[in-house]
Amino acid sequence: MLRRATAVLLAGLVVASLSACGGDEGDSGGAKDEKITLGFSQVGAESGWRTANTTSIQDAAKAAGIDLKFSDAQQKQENQIKAIRSFIQQRVDVIAFSPVVESGWDTVLKEAKDNNIPVILTDRAVDSKDTSLYKTFIGSDFVLEGKKAGEWLVEEYKDSTDQVNIAELQGTTGSAPAIDRKQGFTEVIGADPKFKIIASQTGDFTRAGGKEVMEAFLKAHKDIDVLYAHNDDMGLGALEAIEGAGLTPGKDIKIVTVDAVRDGMKALADGKFNYIVECSPLLGPQLMELVKKVDAGETVPERVVTEETTFTQEQAKAALPERQY
Repeated sequence: MLRRATAVLLAGLVVASLSACGGDEGDSGGAKDEKITLGFSQVGAESGWRTANTTSIQDAAKAAGIDLKFSDAQQKQENQIKAIRSFIQQRVDVIAFSPVVESGWDTVLKEAKDNNIPVILTDRAVDSKDTSLYKTFIGSDFVLEGKKAGEWLVEEYKDSTDQVNIAELQGTTGSAPAIDRKQGFTEVIGADPKFKIIASQTGDFTRAGGKEVMEAFLKAHKDIDVLYAHNDDMGLGALEAIEGAGLTPGKDIKIVTVDAVRDGMKALADGKFNYIVECSPLLGPQLMELVKKVDAGETVPERVVTEETTFTQEQAKAALPERQY
C-alpha cells in the first residue's frame, strides 16, 4: 500500500510539473501569438479622401491580423479624447489617431504614456513640445503640398504682369493640413506681389462647405482669377458654385486643389480643375507595419513621409483608369 501510494504521489508530482511547464510555454506562446489590438480614432468621414483612408486602415488591419477598435470622431476633438481614454481603459496595445486639430492633446497623450500604451499619429501632426508622448508620425508633408500648389500658380502666370486675385478655401480651422497648406502656398506666391489672396475662409474640408463659401466669395468679389482649395471636395463644391454663377470653372476661374481623389481627378481630366497636388490616403499598410514594430519595442523613425506626386489634365486622364480611390 505504501509503495502504491508513493507511486501515485510521484506520478501526480510529475504531471503537475509537466502541467506547470506546459502552462508556462502556453502562456509564453500565447503572448507571442496573441493578436495585437490597435485602437484607432478617425477624424470623421468629411471627404472622399477620408473615406478612402478609413477603408485602407480597416483593410490593412485585417490583412495584418491586427484586432482593430475603430472610432469615428465626427470632426470633434472631444470625441477623439473620449475615444483615446476608452482605448486606454480597454488596455489596447497601440493607439493611433488622426488629430482633428493640432492643439490640446498633451493631457490625454500623457495618460496613454503613463499606461505604457504607445501612440502613433497618422495623417496629421500635433503641436506638443513633448515629442515623447508619441512614437512616430506617418503622413504627408502638408507644407510641401502648399508649395507645390504655389509653384504651379507662379509658373502658370509667369508671363503676366497683371494682378492675380486668389480665393482660398481653407481646411478645418486649427488642423495641421489647413495651417501647413496655407503656409507653403503663401511662402511661394509671396515672392511676387502680383499674387494677392483677396478672400480666404474655411470650408471644413467638405463639399457642402466649399460650395457655400464659394457662393459668398462670388457675391463679394467679381474679379477672382484663381481658386486654391485645400482639398478636392471643397474644390468640387466650389465648382458647383462657379457653374451656378454662370462662369466656367477651369477657364474663368482656374482651380488648384490638393488630394487627387477620383472625383477630383475626373474634374481635372474634364478641364474643370487645372492642377492637383496629390495627398495619398492609402496609409493602412505602412501604419500596420509601424504598429507591429512599436508593439515589439523596436525603434521607428520619428517621421515617416508618404511619397506623392502632382497631376496636370493629361496626367489625370492617364492615371484615372487605375486610380484606387
